[in-house]
Amino acid sequence: MTFAVHICTAQICAALIAAMLLTSCQKDETVTGYGAAGNTWVLQSLDGQAFAARAELTFPEPGKISGQASCNRFHSTQTAPYPWFKPGLIVATKMACPALSAETAFLAALGDMTLVEVAGDTLILSNDAGRQMVFKSGT
Repeated sequence: MTFAVHICTAQICAALIAAMLLTSCQKDETVTGYGAAGNTWVLQSLDGQAFAARAELTFPEPGKISGQASCNRFHSTQTAPYPWFKPGLIVATKMACPALSAETAFLAALGDMTLVEVAGDTLILSNDAGRQMVFKSGT
């Protein structure tokens, strides 16, 4: 009886190892795997208007976004497959600064975006309502 339990356990272990290997070999289907990784994306315009304050967006690893808004650092998740973009809850530090209203506009817009496009040194976030954020690679 003990022998059968060990065989069953070995089969389960083998199946788990195979599943982990397959998962680790899969291509990253988020924007990170489509040219966004390794860059610091600096916001150039928001809804067609030049963005006067500085705001940066990075994709440090698959499924993660982070950056520096005008005043505060932020991070979130993003697991939608490219070209879709759907940030999770955006968490930011709480420091005040003169550009806080620009930061609020940036973070609100970021949370509203649903599509992403990476074309060379340009990253564009947009949504069906016609909103758009244009970033240039700062790296």
